[in-house]
Amino acid sequence: MNLVYGIHDKPKFGQLLVFAFQQVLAILAATIVVPVIVGNGMSQSAALLGAGVGTLVYQLFTKFRSPVFLGSSFVFIGPMAAAFGGAVSASAGYAGLVIGAALAALVYVVIAAVVKAAGVKWIDKLMPPVVIGPTVALIGLSLAGSAVSDAFSYGAKTTFGISSYFVMNGSIWASLICALVTLFVVIAVSTYGNKMTRMIPFIIGILAGYVVAAVFTVCGVPVIDFGIFKDMSIVSVPDFTFVKAFKGVKDVDLSYLATVAAAYIPVAFVVFAEHLADHKNLSTIIGENLLEEPGLHRTLLGDGIGSMAGAFFGGCPNTTYGESVGCVAITRNASVVTITVAALMCIVISFFGPFVAFLDSIPGCVMGGVCITLYGFIAVSGLKMIQKVDLGQNKNLFVVAAILIPGIGGMALDLGGVYITTTACALILGIVVNLLVSKAKDE
Repeated sequence: MNLVYGIHDKPKFGQLLVFAFQQVLAILAATIVVPVIVGNGMSQSAALLGAGVGTLVYQLFTKFRSPVFLGSSFVFIGPMAAAFGGAVSASAGYAGLVIGAALAALVYVVIAAVVKAAGVKWIDKLMPPVVIGPTVALIGLSLAGSAVSDAFSYGAKTTFGISSYFVMNGSIWASLICALVTLFVVIAVSTYGNKMTRMIPFIIGILAGYVVAAVFTVCGVPVIDFGIFKDMSIVSVPDFTFVKAFKGVKDVDLSYLATVAAAYIPVAFVVFAEHLADHKNLSTIIGENLLEEPGLHRTLLGDGIGSMAGAFFGGCPNTTYGESVGCVAITRNASVVTITVAALMCIVISFFGPFVAFLDSIPGCVMGGVCITLYGFIAVSGLKMIQKVDLGQNKNLFVVAAILIPGIGGMALDLGGVYITTTACALILGIVVNLLVSKAKDE
């Protein structure tokens, strides 16, 4: 890709702040929704701060050579719920979050040590483009339902046979219009804008969607919840996880530790697969092999230790974000300085009440319009990886089919409380099929 800013480039200060804020907007929704889903009093602002800290740790380990943001991981929602469910008190549950993240980080450290000793050539053989390409595409495609649901945030579904449709009433029309305005503005700015506006299509698109949503709200269709701004303090300290965790350490016993370990450790191996896919995708976008420089062992250590740091502050283990990768691809801004400033912004914003309230007030339908493009670019990036694969060979077709169909179909497994995600299941199946057919002669 013809990048506007490479990984070592530094935009001018004013532009840098704008570009960094755009990254914040790109990762915002997913980062703060995880603590909402898990509940138990988890703090959204603490999760945002944890994402910022985790990203800084990741950048340190990768020698500031990998332009990706770390945010709250959806894959760890199950283990986080298990940590609270098996705890004798809420504070013990918070201790479980920190302990679980530390155990997951230990898995990353072990894998990083293996990679450091054995190199990465075996990974390229195990996961060639015919495997990793459709897997990356699947990451984007698997998020499609989330983007569409966000676009219809205020709508009701009805089911006919095996299909679901949105009932088009007044509220859902408002939601759809806000999403489409956001989408079309992002597209128009990215396509027809000047050099500067092409670098910030998401900011312009979100602002346009927000204005339309505000008009609907004033006219009686409450797309924006302005009640969020009531009784807010200018400066507020997030509810850090480690503060509550220290109070619950006394309630942690061996039985509970075993429960937490059984929940977190297997999932860490699942996230490793997604880590590989994200970094191979990002390598394609920026034209540099991140698995060799700074090295997969460094990206793994950065992801693992950064995830632990994020959980220490916000309770949520982190992972590399496809939204961040998509933002890099669309804006062609791979500047690591931009990512670093975005991380610092998240830390500062988490203490600033009005800004947290504004970000929290951005309607889901507006973010849905943005995510259609972000997730679409992830999917297309994966498809680009298989452009040079000879799909005229049945052995290659079988590998791609074994990944895409189970993945799009939603194959996921719950193995005694260990949740194997759709992407992980499809990737494992693809690897197995590729090993079976790789020795077959070309037709």
